[in-house]
Amino acid sequence: MKLHYLLVISLICAVAALIGPVSAAEADVTVTSSSLDPSVLMKGDTGTLTVTIKNNGADPVVIRSARLYNDGVVATSDPYPAVGELGAGNNKTFTFTVRADGGEGTFYPKFVVDFRDGGTLRYQVPVLVENTPLSASVIGKPDAFAQGRKADITILVGNPRPNAASGVQVVPQGTGFTVTPTGGFIGALAPDGSSTVRFNLTPTAETDVAFQVIWRNGINTHTADLTLPITFSEDKRQADPVVTNVEVTPIAGGYRIVGDVMNAGLESARSVLVTTGAPAAPTDPFRVYVVGTLDPDDISSFEVTFRADGGAKEIPVVVEYRDDDGNRYTATTMVEVGGVAATPLEESDGGIPPLGVVVIMLAAVGVFGAIYYSWRRK
Repeated sequence: MKLHYLLVISLICAVAALIGPVSAAEADVTVTSSSLDPSVLMKGDTGTLTVTIKNNGADPVVIRSARLYNDGVVATSDPYPAVGELGAGNNKTFTFTVRADGGEGTFYPKFVVDFRDGGTLRYQVPVLVENTPLSASVIGKPDAFAQGRKADITILVGNPRPNAASGVQVVPQGTGFTVTPTGGFIGALAPDGSSTVRFNLTPTAETDVAFQVIWRNGINTHTADLTLPITFSEDKRQADPVVTNVEVTPIAGGYRIVGDVMNAGLESARSVLVTTGAPAAPTDPFRVYVVGTLDPDDISSFEVTFRADGGAKEIPVVVEYRDDDGNRYTATTMVEVGGVAATPLEESDGGIPPLGVVVIMLAAVGVFGAIYYSWRRK
């Protein structure tokens, strides 16, 4: 039994002799803090890793060198080949530039300090790599887009990352539209924070608008794109002029139409005009009837006069109006005139119409008859 204990003690002493004694410097110097800027990297990002050590002993120690060994995160700055003395109770900070070359996850590059009098301080620095980008979505847009009509677009930008993003901005890109402003600046977004940017967009053609979100993670710039397709369709809210209660009556040389025009839409119709289209030819006194503004559910009477060929069975009544942005629209209603005969006017060369000739002849006969009767009596 004694022999067994002697063998164990001998083995322990041999291992201790191989390892060597722990130096006072190694025991007294510790890592007090470490930090990374930005606090969370994305793959390919460059950041600044800072490690602070402190001499807790009563005597100064001499540090030979300090370096950072790679583990999913690569040190791109030079190590510290000669550090020097660290006084009792003093701190010293080491700064390394690192790049995230690995995938996502938490990595532990090794911070190693070598002492002149022997011994080594090793510390694993945790570095988190998270590739989640900022998110963007359209939270406000019209029900339908129309060529040349302004549309309000609201973009929501959110930060699902575990660290803050800085310099956040949204820039519309593409062709076939004009937009104001040309870019929206948000600034800093805290983790789980969000903010909105509003644009006034006027499409000139069907197109795709790419809203590019640009932000920085530390000194690293990142982007994310949000695509909004622009296709033209009928706006369910726009003004809708409806012509009702139409009456057609003949007048000298043409026709008169009286009726009502009502706005059955959900938006106001501006600068409303009523006239007639081909084959009708507008005539005085009401070539064009000015209605003005028709708010939703408003109604107004109108009157137009025109001339039409005898073969015309129906003519278009045209309502022209504008929206709040000044875009012009027209609405056409066909009105039958075939069953109503127009009253003829004088010929344009000054001739007398047939009815006028008959009246003149009868008047002449009456005059001659009176003269003849008077002569016979004498």
